[in-house]
Amino acid sequence: MLTLAIEKREKTGKLDGVRASGKLPAVYYGPKEASTNAAVSTVEFKKVWKKAGESSVIILKDASGAEHEALIHEVDVHPLSGEPRHVDFYVIEKGKKIEVAVPIVFTGIAPAVKDLGGILVKVHRELKIEAAPRDLPHEVTADITKLATLTDVIKAKDIILPKGVDLKINPEDVIASIAEAKEEVVEAPEAIDMTAIEVETKGKEVKEGEAGAAADAKGGKGDAKGGDKKSDGKK
Repeated sequence: MLTLAIEKREKTGKLDGVRASGKLPAVYYGPKEASTNAAVSTVEFKKVWKKAGESSVIILKDASGAEHEALIHEVDVHPLSGEPRHVDFYVIEKGKKIEVAVPIVFTGIAPAVKDLGGILVKVHRELKIEAAPRDLPHEVTADITKLATLTDVIKAKDIILPKGVDLKINPEDVIASIAEAKEEVVEAPEAIDMTAIEVETKGKEVKEGEAGAAADAKGGKGDAKGGDKKSDGKK
């Protein structure tokens, strides 16, 4: 199990000063552990964090030699550099099992993908388990070589867990499956009915012609009225 040296620190004082000394501000707490401000080596923490992640138990060891089994509970990182700025450790109660979600590593090559052109669908990427702190695995594996046909699936119960580790989700939950690759159908552009356009155009010409005839007729009536008025004027 990974071990990380930790030292207590006073609550007062600027955290930038702690970081400038090569230390990472931290706090550890738990059901039977009061919240305690601390600091750890930034370099050493990054090494442990890379190996343990947030699902493996580590040992926090202080200057007096006291040890605490803990999980890296939460890490505050700089939004630009990605460097850790603060870490919370959750101290586990001794003799108690804990429930965590560990990463699922998919191993092998699925025949349904290689030979049938299927697509591997990873429904879950983590698996919720329960175990004593020292029995917790860093990860679990799912063997996808069992996916031979397009209808095959891997369920939670198919994942082999180490001794002392219990599954905490429905055993029938699907972890991985195969989706059939489908070709995208490109629809041909709709054909233009030239006959309909021609008929519509002719109809429009007829209406315009009728409209012109009506206008001529109206103009003729106006002229007739005008002629009557002129002859009236002569009289």
